[in-house]
Formats: sequence, structure tokens, C-alpha cells
Amino acid sequence: MECTYCGCSVEDHDPLYLSPTPAGDPTAQFCNYGCLSAHIDEADLTTGTTCQWSPES
Repeated sequence: MECTYCGCSVEDHDPLYLSPTPAGDPTAQFCNYGCLSAHIDEADLTTGTTCQWSPES
């Protein structure tokens, strides 16, 4: 399997497998946390994902 971010073989490293599906099948795999972090930054995946809090809630 190739790393979703860099294309290297994930088995040669300390891989992470991500699966947002109930079946648990990997939908993305990364060599390590560095590739996962870089992917998150470059894809701007954290923009607009914070929770909204209000004292009235």
C-alpha cells in the first residue's frame, strides 16, 4: 500500500490507517504522523472545523 501523502510504501514505516466508514476498510494510509500532518496542512482540512460555543448554550 502506498502512502496517501507521499506515495512511499507504508509497510516500510510506522503506518497509520484512517477509516471513517463503519465497515472499517482503510480509506487513507500514511507512512507516519509526519505525512498525516503534512496532508492535513496542505489540504487545509482544519479550516472551519472548530466547534461554536456560546454562553447561552
